[in-house]
Amino acid sequence: MEARGQRRGRERWWIFLCFSLLVCFGQQVSAQIRYSVPEEVKVGSVVGNCAKDLGLDVNTLADRRFRIVSGSNDALFQVNQNNGILYVDKHIDREEVCNGNSACLINLKIVVENPLEVHYVEVEITDVNDHSPSFHDKDFYIEVAENTVTGTRFELQTARDLDVGANSVRHYQLSKNAHFDLEMKDSVYGDKTPFLILQKPLDREITEKHRLLLTAVDGGNPPKSGTLNITVCVLDVNDNRPICSSDTLTITLRENAIIDTVVTIINASDVDSGLNSEVEYTYGRNTKPKIREIFRLDRATGEIRVKGLIDFEENDIYSLMIRASDKGLPPLNTDCQLIIKVEDVNDNNPEIQVTSLSNVVSEDAKIGTVISLISVTDKDSGINGKVVCRLSDNVPFELKSSVQDNMYSLVTKERLDREVVSEYNIKITATDLGNPSLSAYKTMFVQVSDVNDNIPEFSPLEIYLFENNPPGQSIFSVSATDEDKNENAHITYHIIRGDQTQSDMTSFLIINSETGVISALKSFDFETVKNFHFYILATDSGTPSLSSNVTVNVFILDQNDNVPVILYPVSANGSAEGVEEIPRNVNAGHLVTKVRAYDADIGYNGWLLFSLQEVSDHSLFGLDRYTGQIRTLRSFTETDEAQHKLLILVKDNGNVSLSATATVIVKVVEAKETFAASDVKNTVKDEVENSVTFYLIITLGSVSVLFVVSIIVLIVMQCSKSTDYSSKYLQDTNYDGTLCHSIQYRSGDKRYMLVGPRMSIGSTIVPGSNGNTLVIPDRRRRDSGEVSKWLMHLCISCRKLF
Repeated sequence: MEARGQRRGRERWWIFLCFSLLVCFGQQVSAQIRYSVPEEVKVGSVVGNCAKDLGLDVNTLADRRFRIVSGSNDALFQVNQNNGILYVDKHIDREEVCNGNSACLINLKIVVENPLEVHYVEVEITDVNDHSPSFHDKDFYIEVAENTVTGTRFELQTARDLDVGANSVRHYQLSKNAHFDLEMKDSVYGDKTPFLILQKPLDREITEKHRLLLTAVDGGNPPKSGTLNITVCVLDVNDNRPICSSDTLTITLRENAIIDTVVTIINASDVDSGLNSEVEYTYGRNTKPKIREIFRLDRATGEIRVKGLIDFEENDIYSLMIRASDKGLPPLNTDCQLIIKVEDVNDNNPEIQVTSLSNVVSEDAKIGTVISLISVTDKDSGINGKVVCRLSDNVPFELKSSVQDNMYSLVTKERLDREVVSEYNIKITATDLGNPSLSAYKTMFVQVSDVNDNIPEFSPLEIYLFENNPPGQSIFSVSATDEDKNENAHITYHIIRGDQTQSDMTSFLIINSETGVISALKSFDFETVKNFHFYILATDSGTPSLSSNVTVNVFILDQNDNVPVILYPVSANGSAEGVEEIPRNVNAGHLVTKVRAYDADIGYNGWLLFSLQEVSDHSLFGLDRYTGQIRTLRSFTETDEAQHKLLILVKDNGNVSLSATATVIVKVVEAKETFAASDVKNTVKDEVENSVTFYLIITLGSVSVLFVVSIIVLIVMQCSKSTDYSSKYLQDTNYDGTLCHSIQYRSGDKRYMLVGPRMSIGSTIVPGSNGNTLVIPDRRRRDSGEVSKWLMHLCISCRKLF
């Protein structure tokens, strides 16, 4: 068993090797069997017995198997795997399988197993006459001129037959005709080509068309045939040329005519008949391609339409040569000239070209200074090409026309001021005179350069400075403005020194020339100097430089640096002491005495208040805090002491108040003599007090009347001016105090004068915050200043009276 297995393995290896060699070299091995089968044979028809024809042992066929492993179109045939009979498996069309080749062979490889053998079988498919001859066209037309000479040959179509050999086309037959005959010629491909020969001259007037029938016959049995209808058209002899209605035609066409606009129609006629009289139109040989792009010519009607853009600026005239040709054989033709003149349309905007000499002009440039040159063009012609220019409104420039058309100069027509307008956007408008007109725009930027033509300017300056300022410290900062720019606006500051008199304060002041910061070298005393003024000079850095000066008014503001001074009782070494005698039988409210004091300060710093610091009996005496009057609060009793000591504190109303004290000794007298003397004394004293009071009332009345009159005069003066400079009282404000005071200050462009009670050092002067504030205009500053001074003196007098 093992030996048999090894032997089978070796056989299989040799079979595989042989099969591989046969596959590699099978193309070079010739067929062992050749069969022949006609096309169109029935499916299943037997082609041959391969086992028998190959000489195989019939007795061993039971163990062997047949199969087709390769071959062209092997699907057409199949082999019985048991007996090796080859049969047709698919319908066979030779013309389809062999693509019309004359020889149609199919090679098959048949494998026989057990043992493995490969055999080659060749099957020839023979032709059957199953196709008729046919022509490419059903009808064939020939045009023959009536003057064609006899013997002229006309090649006809050849018939095609898919069959081969004897079954293909063998000969042609022509129907009987007196004028034509048929002649055959062999072609290089082995078939025959028919020719029609003119045997007799033609006459179109007798017979215009000849109809012939050409028959192609193959060599089959029975034969098959195909026919071709031949129509011979006799052509008229063309002996007349077309004639144009006008040899030269001139028309006018507006530019920008819309596409497909009819330009004109060329009309030509021919006296011949038929095709010889039918005229077609074409461009002449020398017609430029550009014209063909712009105009379209109808070949049949001679109608010319617009095809492209008509642009007068590109071409104002077109010359077209139109050729009119008949359809004769040979055709005759004639040339007609068409001249198209283009009419201009205003379709081009003007064009502006600016040549800037400089886009920067000095503000001191003279009138008529040339800034730029402007050129305007328009591609249109005539009135459409005439252009007018203008500038935008409200610019200090104008256009000056040149000798040359459409040339302008942009020049200054007014004085320039950089501080008013530093740059201009000038719009140039160019408009042609067409209808409708077209415009173009151009914008120019012109910058105005600065010239030092503006002096530094100050706002009116007033400084309010508290007294006792630290020496060397800055007290104020001035600033001037200059509408120029760069160096022309760079300002330096100087103080104009005075005559070095006692009232000249400039020697105590210094200023930073760059920043304008003013510093005081000394400390000011309100009680010594209440106000002064000096001058500051501001100079720019232009060439030449310009300067201006301003008056600086300095008002020294009071600080609480003075201690109240007591006038009564008499002061001695900073204290005061007085003795008053009163009878014991006085009633409540009796005036014992009045403490009188004053303060060199003003405002709240000089506003004095009185208070009782020490008193032997609080129920007996009372002190008015504003007037300093000491009065009895009740009547004396027998138990009350005969002498009382009152310590009076007088202090001002400053932030840090200063004060002084006074001692009043009140003696109560009980003796009748003393009482009588006291009555006399009191009577005299009352008379004196009443007299003083009377004169004080007269003085106060007079002062009040003068004050009211002054206010009325001041109001009348202000009302007599324009509304802008009228004086006005500000809103009332509540305040305490009895002493009168006047202060001037500035806010914005207005001056104010405060008339009212003294204020404490901690109070803030806010413009418009006090009811007795007068608004003093800058005009007639001197008059208002005098009035304010007069009012100040009036208030001081009032204070002294109190």
